[in-house]
Amino acid sequence: MANKTSDLDQLSINTIRLLSVDAVQKANSGHPGLPLGAAPMAYVLWSRFLRFNPKDPHWPDRDRFVLSAGHGSALLYSLLHLYGYDLSLDDLKSFRQLHSKTPGHPESNLTAGVEVTTGPLGQGFANGVGMAMAEAFLAATYNKEEHTVVDHYTYSIVSDGDLMEGIASEAASLAGHLKLGKLIYLYDDNLISLDGPTNLAFTEDRMARFDAYGWHTQQVADGNDLEAIEAAIREAQAETERPSIIAVRTIIGYGSPQEGTSKVHGSALGEENVRKTKEFFGWDPDKTFVVPEEVVPHLLEPGQQGATLQADWQKRFDQYNAQFSAEADNFSRSFAGKLPENWDADLPQFKPEDGPLATRQASGKALIALKQRVPYLVGGSADLASSNEMPTKGDVSFQPGHYGNSNIWFGVREHAMGAALNGMAQHGGVHPYGGTFLNFSDYMRGAIRLTALAESSVTFVFTHDSIGLGEDGPTHQPVEQFVSLRTIPNTIVIRPADANETTEAWRVAMTQPKTPVLLILGRQKLPVLDQSKYGSARGLEKGAYILSEAEGSPQLILIATGSEVSLVLDAQAELRKEGIQTRVVSMPSWELFEKQDRTYQHEVLPPSIRKRLAVEVGSPIGWHKYVTDEGTTISMNRFGLSGPGEEVMAYFGFTVENVVKRAKSVLQGQPEDIEKKEIVS
Repeated sequence: MANKTSDLDQLSINTIRLLSVDAVQKANSGHPGLPLGAAPMAYVLWSRFLRFNPKDPHWPDRDRFVLSAGHGSALLYSLLHLYGYDLSLDDLKSFRQLHSKTPGHPESNLTAGVEVTTGPLGQGFANGVGMAMAEAFLAATYNKEEHTVVDHYTYSIVSDGDLMEGIASEAASLAGHLKLGKLIYLYDDNLISLDGPTNLAFTEDRMARFDAYGWHTQQVADGNDLEAIEAAIREAQAETERPSIIAVRTIIGYGSPQEGTSKVHGSALGEENVRKTKEFFGWDPDKTFVVPEEVVPHLLEPGQQGATLQADWQKRFDQYNAQFSAEADNFSRSFAGKLPENWDADLPQFKPEDGPLATRQASGKALIALKQRVPYLVGGSADLASSNEMPTKGDVSFQPGHYGNSNIWFGVREHAMGAALNGMAQHGGVHPYGGTFLNFSDYMRGAIRLTALAESSVTFVFTHDSIGLGEDGPTHQPVEQFVSLRTIPNTIVIRPADANETTEAWRVAMTQPKTPVLLILGRQKLPVLDQSKYGSARGLEKGAYILSEAEGSPQLILIATGSEVSLVLDAQAELRKEGIQTRVVSMPSWELFEKQDRTYQHEVLPPSIRKRLAVEVGSPIGWHKYVTDEGTTISMNRFGLSGPGEEVMAYFGFTVENVVKRAKSVLQGQPEDIEKKEIVS
C-alpha cells in the first residue's frame, strides 16, 4: 500500500535539494538542475525501496543504484550523506575540490556508496545492464530450492542525454532480449538538455522505442507526486520478465528562478538565485548546508533497516554454507576478488612440435581451461565468438531461462559490451571478459577508459591485430590502435608473441585486481617458440625479456611484439651468419615493463647499447623511448591494403630481408638512410 506524503517527506526532499544546491554554489561549479527536479524520485527510491547498508557498502546482496546522469552528482552525494554513508557535511562542502571525496562526476573508487564511475552519458545506463546480468548469473548459479542468497535489483536514474547516446540503445536492446526483470530505470524526463529544449534534436516517442526493445514502460505525469512514483516502481517490480523504465516528468531546476530552462542545467545558480530558491521552499536564505534535526533519524532509518536485512541474509548464507559449502566458498571467493586453489593448473603449455598456432587460438584454449577451474569467469564476444576463439560449445549460453550459463552473446554491440563488462566487474562476484576485433576497440573506447578509471578487473580480448589480417583490407586492419590503447592510464596492454606467451598473458589478466587487461591477439599462425632454446615465456610477466641472446656482446638490440617476434628471430639468425651479433627482446607489454625496477630494465635494454630496432605492425609513436636516438622502427604510418596477408606484410616491409637491411643501416649510424617505400617508417 502506498505511503501517504507527509510534511516530513517534503522536508526530507527539500533537504536533499538544497544540500545539492549549496554544494554546487560553494564550488561555483556543477549541475543544480537535476537535483532540484529529481530529488523526489530519488527520495522515494532510497526511502521506500532500496536495500542497502551504509555501514557495509559491499554487502553482496544489496540493491545497486547507478546515477547514469552523473553530472547530477551533487544529488548522489547528498543522498549518501543523509542516508548514513561515510560522507560528511564537510565532504559536501568540498564538492569538486582537489582531492575531495565528492568529485564533479561520481567515481566508485573514491566514494563509498558510489557503485560505478559515471558521467559520460549512456555509460551508466549500460553499466546497469551489466550489473543486472551479473545478478541474474549469480542467482541462477548459487540459489537453491529453499536457499536464496542472491535476490536484488539494479536501479538507475537516467537522463535525456543518456537515452540519446548510441550506447544506451545498444544496451537497452540487449537488456530487452535478455528479459532482465530486475532492472528498473527512472527516466528524468525534464525536456531540457544543455543547449536548450530537447525538441531541438530529440522528438521520438521514447517509451514506444523502449516498448519495441522489450521493456516494460510507464509514465508518471508529475515528478513531485511521490505516491505515483512509488506505485510505478511497485508495478515495475511486479514485472519479472522485462526490464522497466519509468518516464517521470520533472521540471529541471524546480523551485529556482531558472526552472524549466537550460540555464539551470550546468552552472551554479548564483547567490541571489540561491536565496530565491530557498525562499520558494520556505527555507532561511541566509543559512547554508542545513539538515533539519527531524530529518536525520528519518533518513537514517532505511540504512538501519538495511543492516537488519544484511544480518538476516548472513544467517541465511551461513545455513546455505552448511549445506552447500563448495558453492558458498566460490561465492565468497568471487566477491573477494580471489581465485580458486590451483586455478591455473590446467593452463595449456605448447611445444614447437605441436605446430604453428595463432595467438587467438592459444587464447581460446587457455580460456577453456580457465573456465573449467574458475566458474565465475563470465563473458563472450560481440558476435565474433568463432573469430575471437571464445568458448561456445557445451553451453547453451546466457539467455532467458539459462542465466547460469557463462557464455554471453553480446551481439554486434561493442560499446554496450564494454560498459556491461565494467558493470559486471563493479557488481562483483564475476570476472568478466569480452572480445571483438582490435580495430573495433575504437567503438568501445569510452567504456574501456571508464573501466580503467573505475579500477575494474576486466579482460578485453582483441583479435585480428594487424595488416596480417589480409584480404579484409584497411577498414579492418588496425594501425593506430596499439598506441591508442597504451595511452589509457591504468591499463595493461599485452601483445604475446606465441602460444605460450598467450597463456602467460591470461595468467596476468586473471591476477590484476584493479586494472583491466587488454589482450592483443593475431589471426595468422605463428611458430611455437622453443623455450629450451629461447627465454621462458614466463618473462612476459615483466613486460619485456631477453628472448634470444647474442653470441658474445650484442652490437644491436632487436625489439618486437606479437607476430613480429618470430620475424626478428629469423633476422637475428641471418645477421649472425654475417658476424653481426644481436639480442632479441620480446616486449609484449610496455606497461608491465615500466613497472619493473630500473636494474631489470637496464638488464634487458642496457643504456650502453643504443643501436636498436623495434619491429611492430602499428604506429611508431612511443617507440622512440625504447629505440633511442640511435635506433629506429619498422612500423606503419599509413593505412594498410587489401590482399593476402603475407603479401601485405611483405609490401610494408615486414620481411626478414628488410629487418636485416634496416638493422645494418642502424649499425652504420644511418637508421633512416635506406631506400624505402613512403609507407614504411
